[in-house]
Amino acid sequence: MGKKKQKIVLPPDLPPEIPDEAVEISDDDVAFVNENREYTDFLSNLDTKSINKQVTRVADVKEDELESLYEKRLKKKSLNKEIEKQGLEVDPVDALPVKTLDGKLYYRTAPKATQKSENEDKDEANTDNKDAGSDASVVRLTKAEKRAKLKKMRKEAKKQAKEVAEVEDVQQIPQAEVLDEVRKDMTAEEANEKKKFRLAELGTALLTDPELNIKSLKEMLEISKDGDRDIVVLALKSLLAVFRDIIPGYRIRLPTEKEQEMKVSKTVKKMRFYESTLLSAYKAYIQKLIAIEKQAVYKRVAVRCICTLLEAVPHFNFRESLLAAVIRNISSEDDISRKLCCATVKSLFTNEGKHGGEVTVEAVQMIADLVKAHDCQLHPDSIEVFMSLTFDEDLGKRESQDAHKFKSKNAKRKDLKEQKKEQKESANERKRTRKEMMSKTREEVTTELKAASLATDVTERRRMQTDVLSAIFETYFRVLKHALKPRSEAGSSPQSAGSHPLLTPCLNGIGKFCQLIDLDFMSDLMNYLRKLARSGNNSDGSSKDVSACLTVSERLQCCIIAFRVMRNNLDALNVDLQDFFVQLYNLIIEYRPGRDKGEILAEAFKIMLCDDRQHDMQRAAAFIKRLATFSLFSGSAESLAALVTLKHLLQKNVKCRNLLENDAGGGSVSGAIAV
Repeated sequence: MGKKKQKIVLPPDLPPEIPDEAVEISDDDVAFVNENREYTDFLSNLDTKSINKQVTRVADVKEDELESLYEKRLKKKSLNKEIEKQGLEVDPVDALPVKTLDGKLYYRTAPKATQKSENEDKDEANTDNKDAGSDASVVRLTKAEKRAKLKKMRKEAKKQAKEVAEVEDVQQIPQAEVLDEVRKDMTAEEANEKKKFRLAELGTALLTDPELNIKSLKEMLEISKDGDRDIVVLALKSLLAVFRDIIPGYRIRLPTEKEQEMKVSKTVKKMRFYESTLLSAYKAYIQKLIAIEKQAVYKRVAVRCICTLLEAVPHFNFRESLLAAVIRNISSEDDISRKLCCATVKSLFTNEGKHGGEVTVEAVQMIADLVKAHDCQLHPDSIEVFMSLTFDEDLGKRESQDAHKFKSKNAKRKDLKEQKKEQKESANERKRTRKEMMSKTREEVTTELKAASLATDVTERRRMQTDVLSAIFETYFRVLKHALKPRSEAGSSPQSAGSHPLLTPCLNGIGKFCQLIDLDFMSDLMNYLRKLARSGNNSDGSSKDVSACLTVSERLQCCIIAFRVMRNNLDALNVDLQDFFVQLYNLIIEYRPGRDKGEILAEAFKIMLCDDRQHDMQRAAAFIKRLATFSLFSGSAESLAALVTLKHLLQKNVKCRNLLENDAGGGSVSGAIAV
């Protein structure tokens, strides 16, 4: 089917022209116009030129294209008018139009610098000629002067054109830079998205079939070296999830050179390749974590990955590197990193079944070395983790029981020999005794095997716990010695001279593990506690140059720990506690509510005054008067604790009730004390 011809609608013919003289206007028309002048104002604004303009035909143009041709002409005329009004020009070669959503075209324009300068030159030349012709008295320029003047004007015009071009270039440069930055951002975002999807694919493949896709670990490690922080963090977390899932429950031992030269099956080769690749990638991952842990941007992420990995697989290779990184951050200034490391160490102490106790020994020894290296200036959490340790206190009892069992077994063997001699005499009882002997020997063999296996476990466990205890008490004694150092030896810095951050957790640990302390060190411990309780005061009240200027709460805690040590080792010690009672008597007056800890004061009252069975009469009377005085000026909670202790002392010491009597002749209130 051919295209249908579009029907062209021609404009109507113009009315015939009538001269103005032939037009007749009646009086009624004039009167109507005068009455309705407000409706005839539009006549004054009519464009008579455009109305009278005749439409001209264009030669060699078809009638179908006339309409589009007219539209183009109108657009060009309107655009030229706007440009002429603005004094701008369009460069059709260097600039392309921009079409908006409305369908309008916009061109890049520039000021008409060159045309204006040329027109001005021509105008000036014409004016010079006119002036020269009109006024004969004006000196006319020679041809050489005119040429020089024209050259000068042309140079100025060229300079103006160059300046305009430079301005355009400067305007174009920022646009190009912005476009380049946008393109770079777009490409970077696309690359990051591709890397994220790639990490997801590699991680899923490794979790699905680790042996087949073990080479993907190297690609994930390469992605973790990216410069973008989000990609690095995502890669580290993805590797952490993969390693936690695919690491076996045993330590990998790489084959030696002789073992590699031996012929093995394909399965063994495949397993060796898998283990070696896994171990090398795991080592590179740990080195990456330790390296970026020193950067503030990645510190928390790296510490979290290290702690999670050590807590999940403490039995695997390179745990020494992970443990060293955790212990190094156990006293970090960052609260989140420090809490993560402390929680990890406590988990290792409480879950010894994962590593058999070996990591516990290593961690405690590393903490002891850290305290020594930093001269006891660490965060209290660094040694407070010792409080989560547990020890078997009945190991000695078990050993004695095992020795008794072995002795009884030897006695039983001798009895069996004697029975054998007797059984030879009676042939009738030989069968019966033989059955009994077989049953007894079987029972003895089973018990001996159990005892032998248990003895090895107990011996190894005892050895490890002994190493742990020695490292713990080494740390505690080092803290106590540091607190007793003179200021000249401790240094002039405020941290070394005045602050003892590890003293409080040290005293708490001594109070918890005091029953495990060797008796050979007990006297030294009591001497340290006695000196710390005095807090740099001699017996005559003069002060010493000692850095152990402790607070009232710390001195009270030293007295409490001394009493706990004595009670837990009461059978083996015979130490006079008079010095600690003297210090408590003095500290009651030095106590200030709000500055010192009231719970420590109440605990000191309970342990030293209430729980003690025997009290000297003079000592009890002195404390009754001191407690009564203290209750008058202290707070409500402290006063209540003092009055409860005072009541307890009066109930135990009946003769001290005379202290409550009034003046002579005023009667007595001693009988009012509740029993």
